[in-house]
Amino acid sequence: MKSSKKWLLPLMILVVSGAWLTVQSQTKFSAKSNISMSVSGTSTMHDWVMKSTTGDCSATFVEDASGKLTDITGLSFTVSSKALKSGKDAMDKNAYKALKADKNPNISASLKSAEVTTKDNKTYMIKAIVKLTIAGKTLETELNATAKHINDNSYSISGEKKISMKEYGMEPPSFMLGAVKTGNDVNIHFDVVLNK
Repeated sequence: MKSSKKWLLPLMILVVSGAWLTVQSQTKFSAKSNISMSVSGTSTMHDWVMKSTTGDCSATFVEDASGKLTDITGLSFTVSSKALKSGKDAMDKNAYKALKADKNPNISASLKSAEVTTKDNKTYMIKAIVKLTIAGKTLETELNATAKHINDNSYSISGEKKISMKEYGMEPPSFMLGAVKTGNDVNIHFDVVLNK
């Protein structure tokens, strides 16, 4: 009698675990279009912004049986540094130099961990730790984003992150023989629509 009870708890754990596995599903979403990214900052003359509408993004979402997003187990994002354009060739050239774009052509991010919360099962707050690579240097950083459930096949994700160029080994660009200098802090903003 006692020996049979010893197996009762492990059996219950196995049943509960099996039930959880049946109601949770991992689905991969991706985007090669519907990607918008901007890098903006200040200078001694005026504010500036560089934009890109190309890139590559994929994510693995965990959803429960009702379609609620419960976790993110994978995420990767890549954009070419030289895809960022300001509309001013001289500024772009100096920015690519600061980004060390010839040796390190991409800005990229990969997921380390994520926490997902929601109040209405349509809009989700994502608090993530990502490995962000800029100008060839990778740092772990906190990134907050918002995901919206568009339909059964799509999510839109948006977020922004302020970074210090010097933390990534970058020298803030200057123009007109140093008469115009950019600020050290820049803001990265992104909008992506991910599809199954």
